[in-house]
Parts: sequence; C-alpha cells; structure tokens
Amino acid sequence: MDFKIDSATVYVPDGSSVDDAVARTTHMAISAHQDDIEIMAYHGVVECFGRDDRAFMGVVVTNGSGSPRDDLYADYTDEQMQKVRRVEQMKAAFVGEYCAQALLDFPSGAVKDAKSTDVVDDITQLLIAAKPKIVYTHNLADKHDTHVSVALRVISAIRALPKDARPEKLYSCEVWRNLDWTIDNDKVIFDVGAHENLAAALLGVFDSQICGGKRYDLAALGRRRANATFFASHGVDDSEGLTFGLDLTPLIQDDSIDPLNYITGYIDRFAAEVKDRLVKFA
Repeated sequence: MDFKIDSATVYVPDGSSVDDAVARTTHMAISAHQDDIEIMAYHGVVECFGRDDRAFMGVVVTNGSGSPRDDLYADYTDEQMQKVRRVEQMKAAFVGEYCAQALLDFPSGAVKDAKSTDVVDDITQLLIAAKPKIVYTHNLADKHDTHVSVALRVISAIRALPKDARPEKLYSCEVWRNLDWTIDNDKVIFDVGAHENLAAALLGVFDSQICGGKRYDLAALGRRRANATFFASHGVDDSEGLTFGLDLTPLIQDDSIDPLNYITGYIDRFAAEVKDRLVKFA
C-alpha cells in the first residue's frame, strides 16, 4: 500500500499476503496509540477470536514516540521507543489473532493538524481495501487531544467513501475518559467478560507502558469489572466485564451532522437526567 510515511507498514501475523489478510477484515479498530486498541476495542477482538467467518484488523495511527518511560526504558530515545512500541503492537496482533495490523507511524502533530489530509488519506485507503462492517475508534468526549483528533479523521475518512461502501457501524470507545456518565439509553454496551486470560495477555505485552509507569493492564480490566457491577443498581451482575461505547453511525450515514453537535447532545441529555432526578426528589 502507498502510505504517506515511508516507515508505515502492515503486519500479518499468520504470514499470508497483505492483500488477502486485509480483505478478510470484518471488524476494524482505528486508534491513536499502541495499546489503545487492546483497551478500547477488546469487544472486536473477542468477537473475531477463533472464528473463521470474522476477522479483526487493528490500525494504529501514530508512532508512539512521546510516551512516558521509566525503569528499563527510562533512558530510551524517542526513536528507540518507537521501535519497542511497534514490536509490542505486533505481539498483541499475534496473540489476538488479528488478520492484520497497520502501523501508520504519523507523529501526533500530524494527526492533530486538521488542514492536512495525509492521515485521512491513509485511513481511507485501508477502509477501501478492508471493507469492514464494524469500526471502533476513540470517544469524541475523550480528554486526550490525539484521541479526539483520530476520531475526527476516521469520520472524515469514512465520509470520503461512497455511501454504499461505508461500514455498517461506527462506535466510539473508552480510553482516557469513561462513558459511564452517559445516560443508559445512549450507551452501547459491549459484553467483554469472555476470555479474561486473552484480555490480560493482550494488555500485558505492552511492557514499555506498564514497566514505564502506567498500569494500563490493571486499570482497563478493573474498569470493565466496575462497569459490569455498577451498570445496574437493582440486579445481580450479568457479565464479568463491560465496556461502553457511543454509536457514531449517524455521523457516517448523514454527512450534514456536525460531530460537535452530536456529542454535545449526549452531554445535554446527561445534564437533563441529573437535573430531573434532583428536581424530583428535592
């Protein structure tokens, strides 16, 4: 594929050709950083794991150069960290049996530059080749600038496709801000309680982040268990783990919908629910 960054690549865990591997895709996650996919889109991974009729592809947009580092990695340069994080993401793709893993290698600044079309062009190219039915990406209410930027670029890339070539569903997912604050009717609820060993293994391969001072493995698994327990106040737990998403599909069905107005609608409905409850019992 003709990517904008020379070092960009597509890794295929089973050794088949890139074209064949990408064409098998049914579920695709497009994330900002290495390990975001394993945190936010485990639902897609487990939906496809061990299945012949489904295949999961990961896409990481940035090169991971700005990540925090400590311990073994304390003195690593940005270039060394990029190499480590690339290998870690490929390890996750192998463990999770992804059909393919794209590493686009953009610096974060390029992703946040709304005037550049490079990121959108690369994502569009992958979408055309893969034709995924379901796409997972970041949450528009996330508090990480690069995450929100990636979500916006994904929307633009899908909108660049003819409507009959677009995914059936686009979901935004939790990483740097939970989605438990949304009203229950607005939540997309993903049951991710299956294969806890696989979930732990996928998160555990990112040693540069865990050893480097961020226990994403414990935090992500803990959040899933907390979501399952605190989702319903008047009932026993139905799952060992839940993640929450927002359905962004209307944004890829109707190009006139402004993403800003769309996400603020969720915030407004949350504010109205809080107000109504307080008024009811005051």
